[in-house]
Amino acid sequence: MFVVTADQRDSQVSDDLVPAGLHAITAAAGPRLALAPERTAGDEIQTAIADAAGALEIVLQLTRLGTWSVGIGVGLVEEPLPANVRAARGPAFVHARDAVDRAKRAPTRVALTAGPEGQDPEALLRLLIELRDRRTAEGWEVHDLLAEGLNQRDAARRLGISEGAVSLRARNAGLRTEEAAAPAVQRLLARLDDEVSRSRA
Repeated sequence: MFVVTADQRDSQVSDDLVPAGLHAITAAAGPRLALAPERTAGDEIQTAIADAAGALEIVLQLTRLGTWSVGIGVGLVEEPLPANVRAARGPAFVHARDAVDRAKRAPTRVALTAGPEGQDPEALLRLLIELRDRRTAEGWEVHDLLAEGLNQRDAARRLGISEGAVSLRARNAGLRTEEAAAPAVQRLLARLDDEVSRSRA
């Protein structure tokens, strides 16, 4: 199980962004969530999900906002699951607490804890976030249009620029690199979850 705990950055001098964070999690993973996201304390939110792809999508959505420190805990959760995430317990929640505390000190604002097995997935996840952090607003425009299912020609028409300009934006934004890296990170997360679950069972 993946437990994602996110803490709002600079919350003492900014608006309450918890509602936006909860919406981002629901939009990213929706029905795949094992426990719905909730405000757990002050400016902190938490959710649980068994699906590696959904967990990664939550992390990518929250880190893109730039306003959250995001910790991912991987491990067992006590069953049966309670009605809400605040009542849930288990090693995954302990790991998520450690991870979010480390994420607050990380340049990429993300950390993953699962014991020694989590070091490689965390390193690759941070590289992916660093790539995305370097993306310009123009690069995100192309990213979002391609994510809608448009090809580069249609994206160029939508943006009113040449197809060559779209290709250049895509290259500078590292879209091909992310397209290859994200599924690899997802597979590592799924494998990590399997390994941790077997070793702790």
